[in-house]
Parts: sequence; C-alpha cells; structure tokens
Amino acid sequence: MHMLTDLEKKIIALLQTDIPVVKRPFLEMAEKIGISEALFLKVLGDLNDQGIIRRFGATIKHQKSGFKANAMVAWRVDEDKVEKTGNIMSTFDEITHCYRRDPAPGWEYNLYTMVHASDEDACYAIVKQISKAVGETNYTLLFSRQELKKTSMKYFED
Repeated sequence: MHMLTDLEKKIIALLQTDIPVVKRPFLEMAEKIGISEALFLKVLGDLNDQGIIRRFGATIKHQKSGFKANAMVAWRVDEDKVEKTGNIMSTFDEITHCYRRDPAPGWEYNLYTMVHASDEDACYAIVKQISKAVGETNYTLLFSRQELKKTSMKYFED
C-alpha cells in the first residue's frame, strides 16, 4: 500500500477545490503550494499511474446551464437484466448517473438513473424514450424540489 507524502496530500487537497478556469490551471495550483508546474504534473501523473487518482470530473451547476428540471428515476428491472438495461440507459446523453441498488421492503426499485432536462415535461418524454428502448415500464420519477447540499468528497484538508 502506498503511503501518501505530504506533497501528494497537498496536491490532492487542491484538486478537491475548484480548478481555476484559466489557460494553465495546474501552474496556478502549483504556485499556490510553492512548487513548479512540472513537479505538480509529475506527481499528478504518478498518482494516476498508481491508480490513486483515477479521473477528473466536472460538476456543472445544471440550473445555470439551462437544465431546470432533474429527476431520479427509480426502475424495477429483473436482476438478470440489470446490467444490460443499465448499459443501454447509460447511452442516453440526458442520463448523468446510473446505479443498481438493493430494493427495500415496500420499495421494489433496483435501478436508478438521473435525468436532466429543460423542464419536467421534457424529463417525462426522455424517460418514455428510455422505457421504450429498454422495454421496462415499471418506474417512477422523483423530481428534485430543493437542493439542500451538494458537495464533492474531501479526503484531505489544504
């Protein structure tokens, strides 16, 4: 097991924050912790090569980008079809998340997708397309009504 160095922890802590929207964001981040851009990128590459960092992902504030409605869609899918169905659902651009979860007593749903659209009617229309594509009709839409918290995971403090 790789024990992280103080420098690796500092870089990971910085990557947990907003990446500056500038021409050379890693230069700006490197300067913030007093190292060169080259060293920052080398350590970042090493962390990636070791599988400690797997990917970067952007979090877009969907409301500000024109997507005013989003719904978690809970689907009831036969267990032997979950993987195939989830893979098909994942091909839709409007789907940002797709998870298989265990059903609970009184709640039969086991596959979940997050759908984003311009309004609720568009969400319903997209879900109908998905339903037709996968041949699944047992689902319910759960619309977001208020965002109470949305943050990224923090592994280290800077």
